[in-house]
Amino acid sequence: MFGKRGDGYLVKNIDPVIALTPYLMPTRNDAQVMLTYKIDYERMARFMAEKGREGYRITFMELFIAAYVRSISQLPELNRFIVNKRTYTRRDIVCSFAVLQDTSDGSVKENIAKCKFDPYDTIFDVAARIKAAIEQTRKEDASNSTLKVAGLLKNPLVANAITLLGRVLDRYGLLPRYLLDASPFHTGLFFSNNASIGLPPVFHHIYNFGTTSLFVVIGNVERVVELDANGTPVRKRILPAGVTADERVCAGMVYSKFLRQFQHYLHNPHELEQRPEQVYFDEGHVISLPPVKKTRMRFRSRLGKLRPGRRKAG
Repeated sequence: MFGKRGDGYLVKNIDPVIALTPYLMPTRNDAQVMLTYKIDYERMARFMAEKGREGYRITFMELFIAAYVRSISQLPELNRFIVNKRTYTRRDIVCSFAVLQDTSDGSVKENIAKCKFDPYDTIFDVAARIKAAIEQTRKEDASNSTLKVAGLLKNPLVANAITLLGRVLDRYGLLPRYLLDASPFHTGLFFSNNASIGLPPVFHHIYNFGTTSLFVVIGNVERVVELDANGTPVRKRILPAGVTADERVCAGMVYSKFLRQFQHYLHNPHELEQRPEQVYFDEGHVISLPPVKKTRMRFRSRLGKLRPGRRKAG
């Protein structure tokens, strides 16, 4: 209440035009914009193969989320959200994604994982955090906070009452931190890998409940023919991505810079192996997480060396 929330700080210095947009478009469905991105599959695949030979297993989802984390470290305005027509900057860099659970009877059961990241994280740190979250969430007997809350809502009368109360409390910043952490909809990025289940990318809506500002969905690899710089037809493989964003969180120019950086890191993933030289924080609100647990992974290369998975900021 009065601009205070468990998951964000009220933005004080904001462009008047940007501050006005939540009054013109009060819900995220009003303000969602959609666009298609075509990412060079070959560059990412080569990088993943190279890291595989060194003993690291990097996935497409980890690359996308690492590119997002690095982009946020350079343009923290994209880590904002709108609630009750007011603009907040998040206390954390956080992403949500669906995980299929392992079941003994072969049935399909889905859970939601939610990960927090440090702006200094490298691709190895991001991968370690995601793998730890997936390992915990994928277990058949896993019952994280999201499932516990969902289990309380099986009764329609209880569900209606609790969700109505939750919306009111969230609107005025009174939702407990436990529920904010449990809700997969209170996140900066919601990511879905449709390619893992054989589907094309979609433009997924961003939920009115919660604080999701960006939804990214990748789909099946596509083969295309494009002209190179000399006008010669070249066959390429691309990874299509559907992006849905809340246009109210910042100016269009900032979004443009963010999406260019996001695509740049996906096309140049080697840059994600090093910590960023400089990290920027929104209005001085520092984001910091404890380092990931160091896991020693033996290289499968001839060197046979060991490499730590985390380098802490100085």
